[in-house]
Amino acid sequence: MFQSFTILLSISALFSYINHKWLKLPVTIGLMIMAMVMSVPMGLLEIYKPEVFHQACQVVVQINFKTFLLDVILSILLFAGALHIKVRDLNKERASVIAFATAGVLISTFIVGFLFFYTLQWIGHPIPLVYALLFGALISPTDPVAVLAILKESNVAHSLETKIAGESLFNDGVGVVVFVSILGFTGDMESVGVGEVVSLFAEEALGGIIYGLVLGYVGYLLLHSVTDDPKVEVLLSLALVLGGYSLASTIHVSGPLAMVVAGLFIGNKLNSKAFDRQSRDHLSLFWEMLDEILNALLFVLIGLEILTLSFENYYFLVGALAIIITLLGRWLSVMGTYQMIGRKNDEHPQKTILILSWGGLRGAISVALALSIDAFEQRELLVFITYCIVVFSIVVQGLSIKTLVNKLKLSKE
Repeated sequence: MFQSFTILLSISALFSYINHKWLKLPVTIGLMIMAMVMSVPMGLLEIYKPEVFHQACQVVVQINFKTFLLDVILSILLFAGALHIKVRDLNKERASVIAFATAGVLISTFIVGFLFFYTLQWIGHPIPLVYALLFGALISPTDPVAVLAILKESNVAHSLETKIAGESLFNDGVGVVVFVSILGFTGDMESVGVGEVVSLFAEEALGGIIYGLVLGYVGYLLLHSVTDDPKVEVLLSLALVLGGYSLASTIHVSGPLAMVVAGLFIGNKLNSKAFDRQSRDHLSLFWEMLDEILNALLFVLIGLEILTLSFENYYFLVGALAIIITLLGRWLSVMGTYQMIGRKNDEHPQKTILILSWGGLRGAISVALALSIDAFEQRELLVFITYCIVVFSIVVQGLSIKTLVNKLKLSKE
């Protein structure tokens, strides 16, 4: 595993250099595209040099995408992303953020799930409704890692940026809870009641927020007591994130939501008079660098994940239809939620809805959740189409969002 990680790190460094010198693409998109391009000739080795191909696959398999993301780096990426979001700005858009992160995810889950269920029936490859809804749950939340990485390059208006970033940070944790709740129905459906689902949702989501506040406050007190030693501050903050995330799963609360809340709390305390400039700069620089490095590793791994996918001819048709369904579900859920909160002060509601819909990127978390589904007849299909949607989202939507923002005249002034 260490050897595989070393290879992944070396590839990421090489691709980052190539992108910086020549491609000039947003870093995450450039790295993922190069990894996918490299995967094509590696895939052909399966025909001519199968032993070399299997060795290449081992690099991806040994790292274990799902474990690497959900159990190792997700806590760091969420905390680092939330650390630079201002609570004051988030508070101005709290109605939108809360609505999109809760009602928006639920609406999209059921729209996408039912459309996907009937579409597969129509083309002659039906799956159980519960798995269609499971797909809706894993693909509906926007991915904070992808969204925050792309927003840095998009030049979108500040209020819109806050809406998109805030939603992606919070709907990730909500989406995981919805996914876990529906996953319970894939076993013995009679053993899972509505009351249990509501209880699980409340325990995970609300518990995660409360735990995050406690964690953030304790972390702030500890960091404030050692402002004279930046090295200890950095070590404490890292222990707080990794240890706090591990403890969250033990006490059965949402780790992702806890990391977001803790990051917001500590990040905004950093900008107060409680911390001097040197202390603030050291912590900010450390988490920014760590965020960039892990993002590079993650997006290269997404590109290489294509080596592990199963391919059938009809998978590509289903993948194309699933992209359309997901975009439609996103647009309908955004429009419905936006109408629900009634933002009368928005001069261009249709433009806002369009940007929110197109800027809702899917990413690695969707792939990781798809991989976590237990084996059933159409599991490989779900993994494949999830990957298709993520690639389309990051490459096509990610590269075009800045152009769309400028065309609609919604960029920063």
